Amino acid sequence: MKSILFQIICLFICVSCTQHTQVEVQAIRTPAQVNSSLPRLVTSPRGEVYLSWVEKSEDKVATLKYAKLQGDLWGEPKEIAKGNNWFVNWADYPSLIVNGDQLVAHWLQKSDLGTYDYDVRMIQSSDQGRSWGEPFIVHNDGIAAEHGFVSMLPMEDGKTFITWLDGRNTKGGHTEGNHGGEGAMTLRAAIFDKQGNALERWELDNRICDCCQTGAAMTSNGPVVVYRDRSETEIRDMSIVRYVNGEWTEPVPLAIEMWEIAGCPVNGPAITAKGNQVAAAWFTATRGTPQVKIAFSTDAGATFGEPVMVSQGITSGRVGISGLGNGNVVVSWMEIRDEKAQVMMASYNPQGILLKKVQVAETSAARASGFPVITCIGNEVYMSWTETGEKTLVKTAKINL
Repeated sequence: MKSILFQIICLFICVSCTQHTQVEVQAIRTPAQVNSSLPRLVTSPRGEVYLSWVEKSEDKVATLKYAKLQGDLWGEPKEIAKGNNWFVNWADYPSLIVNGDQLVAHWLQKSDLGTYDYDVRMIQSSDQGRSWGEPFIVHNDGIAAEHGFVSMLPMEDGKTFITWLDGRNTKGGHTEGNHGGEGAMTLRAAIFDKQGNALERWELDNRICDCCQTGAAMTSNGPVVVYRDRSETEIRDMSIVRYVNGEWTEPVPLAIEMWEIAGCPVNGPAITAKGNQVAAAWFTATRGTPQVKIAFSTDAGATFGEPVMVSQGITSGRVGISGLGNGNVVVSWMEIRDEKAQVMMASYNPQGILLKKVQVAETSAARASGFPVITCIGNEVYMSWTETGEKTLVKTAKINL
């Protein structure tokens, strides 16, 4: 009976890849209900896969939920938190990380009447989600301004590294893709213990792009953060900062592309690391051509090789990245064809050679489809995205490479 049920809820699709072999995409039904969106996937240090997402009710209450993968099925959904005063945005999503029995989640919550006045709220559980502590604000500025685009990493002893975009210096008007005000958006970070105490706080960059996602990964030397930078002349290339020997390095470009754009493209980078091996993917439209690129480092992000072109011309970016157990890397992105968005994925070896490429799904090109995400266990890849229509619905799949 279980085998029959498994066949009913799983769809198997075989497609050709660049090496003339077959890639199997196995759909996995999620416990998410209609009006669900903003999925995130994470693999714990124990090798467990978790899915988190947001559901919105008719009375506009947002609920952050999660489920754990059990075999090839998702377990029962569990609620983390909910509220009717959250800031729910297609590009700035809540997240969950898992570190043994320690679960940590974040969401954005309104702090004042301004459209973009909201705080980053964090909540922790020390018993695998059976109970949760009181939520708290991660930044200590006390200013009603924009704070978001969070990345979190688990650390030893139940500690959590978190980085976010902090608008404490930007108070003023807001226009689409570009913020008015007295100062620039900043990149900040902190480390919290399992009781919610801030152990360290830093400003990592005092002028960055206003509303692109951040990416963070843990290397053998410590955490690294990638983000879209912003120069005085509106060059918005990707930069990286690294925590080495107790100090943060100065920002360094991932690649010199000189993309000059007056507003934020709302299209951030992604990064993954294993020891000294690091890979980063990002979107750019330098010289007017939309592109997704990937670059590799063998020295924990200190230097990167020449970027490799993943997609160009028809891509809308929205990248994700994850590392396989064999040292290869998978990257995800979206391509636009006939007003539809194809959710794409490809695998590369550490030398940047393309191994396989596959279309995983098709969705809307609208903002409501959000950002597809990927994670890996060993050499298995899991992907999640939002299917759009009259209602939105979170979807997941397993890709066997």
